[in-house]
Amino acid sequence: MGQNDLMGTAEDFADQFLRVTKQYLPHVARLCLISTFLEDGIRMWFQWSEQRDYIDSTWNCGYLLASSFVFLNLLGQLTGCVLVLSRNFSMFAGVPTMRESSPKQYMQLGGRVLLVLMFMTLLHFDASFFSIVQNIVGTALMILVAIGFKTKLAALTLVVWLFAINVYFNAFWTIPVYKPMHDFLKYDFFQTMSVIGGLLLVVALGPGGVSMDEKKKEW
Repeated sequence: MGQNDLMGTAEDFADQFLRVTKQYLPHVARLCLISTFLEDGIRMWFQWSEQRDYIDSTWNCGYLLASSFVFLNLLGQLTGCVLVLSRNFSMFAGVPTMRESSPKQYMQLGGRVLLVLMFMTLLHFDASFFSIVQNIVGTALMILVAIGFKTKLAALTLVVWLFAINVYFNAFWTIPVYKPMHDFLKYDFFQTMSVIGGLLLVVALGPGGVSMDEKKKEW
């Protein structure tokens, strides 16, 4: 099987995946995208006193102001998550829906660029072989997503790649809660899930008008 045949088979698989999952994929994508904020808001609820005391001791702002800050932070994050999941004010989180006369394609381009910035927070700059391979493979796929070339296939491949790495390396549930590494791994886990959510939205919505995939149709 030649390279073109292999690429064609992979693209057919991506298209078939989208056809099968198109009804619920945007919902899963939005949930993954806001998972970092949802987890942080829930954690602040259950760790209210610890969060309040930390703010008070760090800023020396007093009990009342520290409590108000924690409450507003919690309320803002959870309210935003509810609005995104209920599709109020935005049909697709991360890729705002605009009127037909508006430059929606530029918003989608902006979403892809911002997704690159989110992905950069996942890079690990150390000399281990796997970290180097992980960074190279992930960066190459993300570049394809950013420029909009083979976008759905690249985004879906990166979703599978990141999910497998996330479950294996950021398994915070295997670490006792009282150990600091538990919180570090949990943060990385949900940060990665947010990037996965953004990529799933790209799979569901496509790259938009400003992309190589769209320009190829004119060639």
